[in-house]
Amino acid sequence: MNTTLAFDVYGTLIDTNGVQVLLEKFIPNKANIFSQTWRDKQLEYSFRRGHMQNYVGFEVCTSQALEYTCKFHDVDLSDEQKKELMAIYAVLPSFSDVKIALKRLKEKGFRIFAFSNGKKEAVEKLLVHAGIRDLFLDVVSVDDIKTFKPSPGAYAYFLRQAEAKSHEAWLISSNPFDVTGSISAGMNSAWIQRSPKAIFDPWEIQPTFTTNSLLDLAEKLND
Repeated sequence: MNTTLAFDVYGTLIDTNGVQVLLEKFIPNKANIFSQTWRDKQLEYSFRRGHMQNYVGFEVCTSQALEYTCKFHDVDLSDEQKKELMAIYAVLPSFSDVKIALKRLKEKGFRIFAFSNGKKEAVEKLLVHAGIRDLFLDVVSVDDIKTFKPSPGAYAYFLRQAEAKSHEAWLISSNPFDVTGSISAGMNSAWIQRSPKAIFDPWEIQPTFTTNSLLDLAEKLND
């Protein structure tokens, strides 16, 4: 069987900078710090929900994190502005290197999947809007098993859905927690360092390899 690649979606394939652009219209003086707090809290809520086994969809974690961030930074966004911020997640573009890199990997014979904490329907629509859905064999969502990455069960579920063996599969992500989680579950993993300021956790678990471009990934991986 050809090598299986599981691509994280938000921040790896899809450029979430559109959220910041909208925030700059609403709160120009706090957009950057607001965006970072929102993202950090979004992930924290998903991690806590996973540990507590008190599952809600990722969009609920995102919405509740937005409410927290407004209170934390003393920002009074209207209900309409909050709806716009939540809705933009459905229309974000892919990074410039994504489509050509995925095409090259597909041509090389790799089995390519999208693998996300987001609900499958939402991720499907996002990938269609970005014009890259046809490059994936399938979209695998942890919503099906009511948990979140980096739970070991999430990666085991992906491998079952993709009919792949852990040592023959790769997780591709810009999120260090996702990389360490997949390696802990027995997979290979590439860290996509989308920002030169991004820091990988100084753990004993490190990426199989690191790159700042999916095009470089397409060159380095050999099926």
